[in-house]
Amino acid sequence: MSQRLVVHDPRGYPPKIAGKRIADRLSGLEGKVVYLVDCLFDNSEIFIEQLRQWFAEHMPAVITRVIKPRESWVDDPEMRARIEADGDAAILGVGL
Repeated sequence: MSQRLVVHDPRGYPPKIAGKRIADRLSGLEGKVVYLVDCLFDNSEIFIEQLRQWFAEHMPAVITRVIKPRESWVDDPEMRARIEADGDAAILGVGL
């Protein structure tokens, strides 16, 4: 029994990417503004709140601000601009 079989490559075609330099490391966080970014994943809001409380208890000199993008998986240029203009660092939080 001779049949023709078609096999598709599941890897697809990866997009071309250009490497970027990572941000310089801060010497410390005291007195700095750190944005806690809730990425809108499942349970990320709970994680971000726990992280905010941890900073308040253990590093009270760090100013934390919680921020969310308009929608999940979509770039939010306004949010990024706000963090860049007003913040010194950002932590992206994801849930379970």
